[in-house]
Amino acid sequence: MLNRGEPEFIVVEGPIGVGKTTLARRLAGSFGSDLLLEGVEENPFLQRFYENPRSVALQTQLFFLFQRAQQLKSLRQGDMFQPVRVADYIMEKDRLFAELTLDADEFNLYLQVYEHVTLDAPRPDLVVYLQAPVEVLRKRIAERGRHYERHLEESYLRRISERYMEFFHHYDEAPLLIVNASEIDFANNDSDYALLLEQVRKLRSGRHYFNPSQLTL
Repeated sequence: MLNRGEPEFIVVEGPIGVGKTTLARRLAGSFGSDLLLEGVEENPFLQRFYENPRSVALQTQLFFLFQRAQQLKSLRQGDMFQPVRVADYIMEKDRLFAELTLDADEFNLYLQVYEHVTLDAPRPDLVVYLQAPVEVLRKRIAERGRHYERHLEESYLRRISERYMEFFHHYDEAPLLIVNASEIDFANNDSDYALLLEQVRKLRSGRHYFNPSQLTL
């Protein structure tokens, strides 16, 4: 149940393999809320993108853009009596990935579409940004065994991680909780999750950091 002052729209973000969806699912369960997930497996261009990024970069990005925009539009039209929403992406991530994958002409075209479809995108009340080293991301990606991620290169993961760090270094659109997720198993470690949930419930503004290993020393 939502208590007065708790965030109504919570976003979990971070690079590929860091654990966004796992944490988003658990937060949605704790709040009894709706859950907005990226439909990664619904993108018909994604496997071809991982095999040969330049061949379908624009198609891949536009599919994600329209998909995410439609999901957030439906969030605005949702049930007013169930105010909490949890998502495993922030709308701005779409542009972040586009900057990495599109050439200059494609990106200019993409921006025209992006500005139009994200005009009324809702702003989160809290963003939880998960961080982990590239070595950890690679290990987790391998463990989950998605066939279309077999071609992911370390250099690509590194560029994504660096771009996320740069983006959130300047991010001030909503309260931000930066989490060291290197050694956290949010699916099975109840104590770490309980500590994080406490932070999520009480944060109102500003930039904060969460590192469970330091809290237990």
